[in-house]
Amino acid sequence: MNANVVATFSIVGYDPETKEWGVAVQSRFLAVGSVVPWAQANVGAIATQSYANTKYGPEGLKLLREGKSAQETLDILIAGDPERELRQVGIVDSMGNAATFTGGKCHSWAGGLIGPYYAAQGNILVSAETVQAMTHTFENTQGDLPYRLLEALDAGQRAGGDSRGQQSAALFIVQDKAGYRGYNDVKVDLRVDDHEQPITELKRLFELHKEIVAKRG
Repeated sequence: MNANVVATFSIVGYDPETKEWGVAVQSRFLAVGSVVPWAQANVGAIATQSYANTKYGPEGLKLLREGKSAQETLDILIAGDPERELRQVGIVDSMGNAATFTGGKCHSWAGGLIGPYYAAQGNILVSAETVQAMTHTFENTQGDLPYRLLEALDAGQRAGGDSRGQQSAALFIVQDKAGYRGYNDVKVDLRVDDHEQPITELKRLFELHKEIVAKRG
């Protein structure tokens, strides 16, 4: 398998009550958090994977800022990409509308699902059950967006996950002025770059993150 294949599973989500956007992702790929997740407060969130075209991140956010919907943004991105059949991408826009795309040349099992305020997708998975488990869990879990995304990611792994195994995971959440001391919009930016159980480690880091934030007040 080509080392440049960002074969993974991810879920992109939005919380209309808290106005948070985010991405949770896991892969048998080193430092997946440096490639897949993109988000901007009050704009939307994007996951780009499978021979990942990282231009989809900044270019997609630009289109969303201009008022394009998730589906319109997706259509423009893939229309301008001659290698689109190798790509996989999920998008949620500023209103929570979702879109997902899996190119015909993505390695099996590959596919995605959308629902209210989320897009879930994956490639080189054990089966479709990984994506199905993510969507079911996201829809039926109570809590804030980062917690729901992490639980969905964990459920995807328990349902089979990446057929090659585990290596890295990431959680990226944005909310208006929710960054450190309110100077930016990055509420959560946690990455596990190389670990035998990256989702378990990511959840541990998230609990530590919450403790630190609570102490800061």
